[in-house]
Amino acid sequence: MPAAPPFLLAFGDSLIAGYGLAPADGLSAQLQRGLARRFPGARVHNAGASGNTTADALRRLPRVLAEMTVRPDLALVQIGANDVLRGVPPVQTRANLDAIVTELARCGIPVLLTTLDPPALVRARAAPYLGLHGEIAARHGAAISGFFPAGILGRADMVLPDRVHPNARAIAAVVAHLLPTIEALLAARSADAA
Repeated sequence: MPAAPPFLLAFGDSLIAGYGLAPADGLSAQLQRGLARRFPGARVHNAGASGNTTADALRRLPRVLAEMTVRPDLALVQIGANDVLRGVPPVQTRANLDAIVTELARCGIPVLLTTLDPPALVRARAAPYLGLHGEIAARHGAAISGFFPAGILGRADMVLPDRVHPNARAIAAVVAHLLPTIEALLAARSADAA
């Protein structure tokens, strides 16, 4: 019997939610189309919420998981930038992020944590947060990847008029960057299940 098409949970902040983009241009839709080439019928559930901090995401997670009718084969988690912008203490960010990954693991959902290389404008402010995602991923055996490929951040042609959020072209580059990692994780999980 063939394996069911993969189902992914995309969870996090505005980068996941698709802030300022048409639904078809957001990360979840573009990722679903990209995955369909190798995994026909693949689905990506958009559980992003613009403005979320790690605390907001942790509060939302039980509801998001309760609404799932199928256990995701992978959770793509992008969260933490708003903690930096709002000055959430790094120790709190670490605890929230750890609790998110712990809960996903408890539910049997593997995690791909993504990181952001802070632009020069906020690099000093972000310094205490650098490495938190890697530390949490290592503790839980989760996969980790940069969210943006090199050369995207800081380009005027890759952002919306707010000069902060990525446009559809930038998200296409993100998907192309993440797709090999996600496909490898799904293929390994499928092999383990066989």
